[in-house]
Amino acid sequence: MSKIKSLILGSAAALAAVAGAQAADLPVKAKAVQYVKICSLYGAGFYYIPGTDTCIKLGGYAQLDVTVNGSAHGQPAWNNSANTGQQNRSSDYFVTRARTQLNIDTRTASEYGVVRTYWSSNFQHTSGDGPSSGVLTMDLGFIQFAGFTFGKAISGFQTPWGATPVGLNTSNLLGGYDNSTGITQIAYTWQFGNGLSAQLGVEDNKVINRAPVFNAGSAITGATAATVAGAYLGAGTLAANQNGTGGQHSPDFVGNIRLDQAAFTAQISGAVNNISANYYSTAAGAIGNEPLGHPSDAWGYSISGGIQLKQLPTGPGDKLSLDFTYTDGAPKYIIGGTTGNTFDAFSGSTNFAGSYQSFASLNLYDGVYGNGGGIEKTKAWGFRGGYEHNWSPEWQTSVYGSYTKVDYNNNASALICGRQLQAIGALTGGAAANGYTCNPDFAIWQVGTRTAWTPVKNLTLSGEVLYTTLDQSNTGSITTTGANLIGGFKPAGTYDYKDQGIVSGQFRVRRTW
Repeated sequence: MSKIKSLILGSAAALAAVAGAQAADLPVKAKAVQYVKICSLYGAGFYYIPGTDTCIKLGGYAQLDVTVNGSAHGQPAWNNSANTGQQNRSSDYFVTRARTQLNIDTRTASEYGVVRTYWSSNFQHTSGDGPSSGVLTMDLGFIQFAGFTFGKAISGFQTPWGATPVGLNTSNLLGGYDNSTGITQIAYTWQFGNGLSAQLGVEDNKVINRAPVFNAGSAITGATAATVAGAYLGAGTLAANQNGTGGQHSPDFVGNIRLDQAAFTAQISGAVNNISANYYSTAAGAIGNEPLGHPSDAWGYSISGGIQLKQLPTGPGDKLSLDFTYTDGAPKYIIGGTTGNTFDAFSGSTNFAGSYQSFASLNLYDGVYGNGGGIEKTKAWGFRGGYEHNWSPEWQTSVYGSYTKVDYNNNASALICGRQLQAIGALTGGAAANGYTCNPDFAIWQVGTRTAWTPVKNLTLSGEVLYTTLDQSNTGSITTTGANLIGGFKPAGTYDYKDQGIVSGQFRVRRTW
């Protein structure tokens, strides 16, 4: 019996040993390892870069824009050089743009505060690009350290709502500073507590904040007539070879004081802008050379004040944004964004019997000069306002408007009008008619509305309608003879100076991540 018991116990021990060995060979569930650690220091969406103490956040969007009676930027049809303002058979009734944006935000804590880098670029394909072609842009790219900002960032002159005064698609609402793609700068920001801050900076104004300086000194001759033949019939400026802009001699000096509160944000901004001109001209009509001399540099400036109310009785999330800007020698602080410096449009409506069409041709300059004279600076002022209402978490509507006024002084007006009369004579024997008078001053006013639907988080479909009036101050008509004008489309005839109204619209689908 004892032998049988020993045999059974020995067999059980052997089986247990075998079973234990087999169990040791079975896979065991690994302990979870957090390869990417959440960084909660700077808000949602940040993660630690593995092996470092730097936090990173990736973001961006994919977007489709369809613009009617305008440009891919959403500009109204006011640029004749691209046919959009001519309303002829070469004009595109609509344009499309597909865009994908990527942005990278990194932040690292240091004894000097947070060290931040930010980069944002767009990859886009626009109507007219080749099947597989497109454009890569760099909108923003900067470093922030110990209160300093180095690189391409939003201008210190711009209010926090400047590029989008209310919920809207277009970046072409005039009347105030609009630069959503940044400007290269070195700036320092002071934080005083309780939402109060101030900033001072120097900014590269090579393109963004400079309008042309117009050289009105040279006479139009037979050799230059062709270049100015369309100057007041849709070619925009008074001929490219008469642009008297000098080199960039100084950056812009910019500053602001801002107060951020739960109920409102208010800001006062100021900027100083250098205006440099080229040489005086010869009677032959060309831009001059060094022995002729040049006007001394002038300094322009711009000031702005604005407020955004964020706790309105009409509902949560509603906003009312208002700002006013005045400039002397720095009109791009009012007419900026992607708008350019010429605003031209035609229509079939006329003022006088026998006229072919009417048109408006508005030109923006930092200043104007003639031979031997100084730079006559351009004054401008503008106002913008917008109201944004949330019907529900999914539906939003905004209404907005602006008024912009540009004023050339008496000396600048005389110089511009002298050139305008020469240009009329150069229009293949043309002449003034119907009580013609010259006044280069102009105004532009706009009113629009946008409605957006967000059916799911971060996916928005929106539609926008904008009405723009080009309010010009010339009167009477121009009568031309001879060859057709503006690329051969506009025939010789009588064209009346008249304000032009433009209706444009845009449909957008954006998915943000």
